[in-house]
Amino acid sequence: MRRAVCPGSFDPITNGHLDIIERASKLYDVVHVAVLINPAKRGLFTVEERMGMIEEVTADYGNVQVESHHGLLVDFCRDRGIPAIVKGLRAVSDFDYELQMAQMNHGLSGVETLFVPTSPTYSFLSSSLVKEVAAYGGDVGHLVPGPVLRRLTARMAERAAER
Repeated sequence: MRRAVCPGSFDPITNGHLDIIERASKLYDVVHVAVLINPAKRGLFTVEERMGMIEEVTADYGNVQVESHHGLLVDFCRDRGIPAIVKGLRAVSDFDYELQMAQMNHGLSGVETLFVPTSPTYSFLSSSLVKEVAAYGGDVGHLVPGPVLRRLTARMAERAAER
């Protein structure tokens, strides 16, 4: 069985993330989406909320498993027998960082990293930008799946009410 992991914080998942996960799901029998836990960052959504959104928007693929993980990605891979990491690349600046990570991961465990160029439609897209635009009331409906947009809009309204 061919298995791979698509790691990230997914706070929230965007159409760019979804593009990479969908493409990986066509290449692998099982795609694990690893929601990485970073205790140093306070996310807009909890890890559980992120996992729920990812499960909802990838349900039709039929071969995506969503899990959380704290620690080294190579440990996640080793524990599950996953030989490959799939990463989307938006720009040359992504490549510089991701190449270093790929080389480190391979050196630590032998896991391979496959780089998938992001669709030009999403080459500028990041969760941080989505959150920033949404915080100022901008339209991000074309940048995130519908279920994510509903939750993002509600969360931004909650945050605005708290101020």
